[in-house]
Amino acid sequence: QVQLVESGGGLVQAGASLRVSCKAPGRSISTYPVGWFRQYPGKEREFVARISYSGETTDYADSVKGRFTISGDDAANTVYLQMNSLTPEDTGVYYCAAASPWTTIVGTRSIEYGSWGQGTQVTVLS
Repeated sequence: QVQLVESGGGLVQAGASLRVSCKAPGRSISTYPVGWFRQYPGKEREFVARISYSGETTDYADSVKGRFTISGDDAANTVYLQMNSLTPEDTGVYYCAAASPWTTIVGTRSIEYGSWGQGTQVTVLS
């Protein structure tokens, strides 16, 4: 397992942008496939986006396609989730998660990711 630390959440108005970050202190995050998930109180945790350890492959939930971008910065040892055109439906706690290092095939189910951060709150006001 790897320790993950999210940051960058906040409270914004609908239509605004926000970027959340995921760091892996003491480890090279670029060796891990990373996913972003979100959870609203009373709802199940849902997949948002994922990136392969190489950074070459990304995937998004239909609800965020065209608005969110996941990317990795090896120099910063960080995976980002850039969120544009936010709506109140994007409100929730955003978690980054990592699968086993060097894993080439990782899906969108939370059970496939063994390491999780503590989450960062994103609130979008209408």
